[in-house]
Parts: sequence; structure tokens; C-alpha cells
Amino acid sequence: MHIEKRKVGKKIKYYLAHSYREGKKVYKFRKYLGQDLTKEKLDERTQIAEKLILEEIHKYNIIKDPLNFELSREEIEEIKALESPLKIAHLSEKDWQAFSEIFTYNTNAIEGSKLNQKEVNDLLEKDKWPKKSKEDIAEAYGVDEAIQFIRGIKEHISIVLIKKIHKIVFKNSNSFAGKLRKKGEEVVVMDSKGNVVHEGAPQSRINHLLKKLINWYDKNKTKYPALVLGAVVHNQFENIHPFRDGNGRVGRILLNNILIKHGLPPINIDFKNRAEYYITLKEYELNKNIKPTIDLYMKEYKNLKKQLGDYKKKKK
Repeated sequence: MHIEKRKVGKKIKYYLAHSYREGKKVYKFRKYLGQDLTKEKLDERTQIAEKLILEEIHKYNIIKDPLNFELSREEIEEIKALESPLKIAHLSEKDWQAFSEIFTYNTNAIEGSKLNQKEVNDLLEKDKWPKKSKEDIAEAYGVDEAIQFIRGIKEHISIVLIKKIHKIVFKNSNSFAGKLRKKGEEVVVMDSKGNVVHEGAPQSRINHLLKKLINWYDKNKTKYPALVLGAVVHNQFENIHPFRDGNGRVGRILLNNILIKHGLPPINIDFKNRAEYYITLKEYELNKNIKPTIDLYMKEYKNLKKQLGDYKKKKK
């Protein structure tokens, strides 16, 4: 780290700067310290700025490389055992229709849609529009179409595919559908109390981080069980947060694409479990712990089995 001085008129402004290389690019952290500072004040503010920069580097390292985990052979076998009864071939076309309706309602509700489950069902089955937001209606159609889309493709993951999924979901509701964040578009997610709960990766690093994630998947797609692959891709995708909006829905559809490509049924994160879902994302981001996510997925598989059964009874 080093002090940078900039003369502005008759005043001198001080910055603490630190550079690091990632791939072929060099990134710089810079903290403003003040102007016309005494040596004592400069030293004091430099110490504070050093701590802030180290915290940022730690945070970005979590975003940059959360994939340095290794599961033991026993843990991998346990997850494989959990997967063994789950087969995508067990789903009928009616099951798929029911899943898409359940998933569309829940994945949009998590992000604030006001459509209820019956309204989503009537929309997708009968093209019956409720008197609700046209944006919510458009995105319900978009999610349903995206589910049909991933069922018909062979590709597992790519930047082109990620953009395509986003475009399908948001083509009739957002002008930036299918476009990654532009320069100057940074993401900060805050809770109801104004506390920062998540910061997306800097816009300048999005492509690099997505490529790194894709390379990790390609390298490990035969090494880890599908649940682990899907969980890592989904959670890391949410950390990167490559779009201005819609990252949660695209991430959950991407998760399902990976699961079905490995012969597992798709998964639904129930709106009622959104708090637990957010906790699993945070646990992964902060501690690289994937196990809470796997536990949630198994819980959701059991819940989905019951929901599909209930759907069949209603349709009789």
C-alpha cells in the first residue's frame, strides 16, 4: 500500500492506494484520506484506511474464489446416497406443468411479485390475466417459458446461456433483459433496516468471475454430485450478481438446468422458506459452507413431492 498525493489548486489531497492483479487485469483500491493533513493526522487516517482496504480485499476474495472447498469421500458418498432415489424420469408431463406453475409462483414471490398461486395457475393454464401488475404477469410468463427452454437444451452453463435465460424471463418487463451490468452499475442489497446484506462483484469483474465459475464447473462436473454442482453454481452466481435485477430468478433456473442435465428432478425454493434460503446464501458467502444449502434442497425435494401429489388430486 502507498500514499498518493494530488495537488488541486493550492491544496494537496491524500489517498491510500493498493493494487492487485486478477488474470490479465490490475485492479486498484483507493481510499480518500483528506487534504492538507498533518503527519499525525495522515498516519492516523492511513491506519484506518488500511483496515478498510483489507476488509474489502477479504470480501472480494470471497466473491473471487469461494470454490476452494473439498468434500471428503464420505461426504460425497452421503450426498450421492441422497440423490439416488431422485430421478427426472419419474416426472410426467403433468408433473412438469405442475412444477412450472409452483416454481413460477414461488420464485417470483421471493422477489416481490404480488400474484398468488391460483392467479399464476389461471394465467399459465387459461391465459386468464388477474388485475395485477403487468410486470408481474410478464415475468410469470417469462419464468414458465424459461423452464420449458432449459428442458429442451443440452448446454449446462455458459455466459451466452445465462444471458439467454435472463432475456427470456424479462423480455417483456425490462429494457435490460439479457444484458449484464454496465459500467457504473453496482449492486448493493439492503434489508428493511438499511443494513447492507450483500454487495455484488464490481462490474469490471463480472465477465472474469463468470468465466472462472464456468471453468470450475467444466472441470468438476464429473467429480462432485449434481446437488453440490448446482449449489455451488447457484450460490456463486448470486455472489457475482451479474445483472441489474433478476439475479435470483436466473440463478434458480440455472440451478435447475444443472440438476436436470445430471438426471435429477428440478427443485423449487418455497416462498415460505425464503428466510432460510437467504441464510444458506450468507453462510456460503461468508464461510464457504455448502452443507446448509444441500440440506435446504433435500427439504425442498420432500416438500415438492407432496405439492405435486396435491396437484394431481386437485386435477382429478
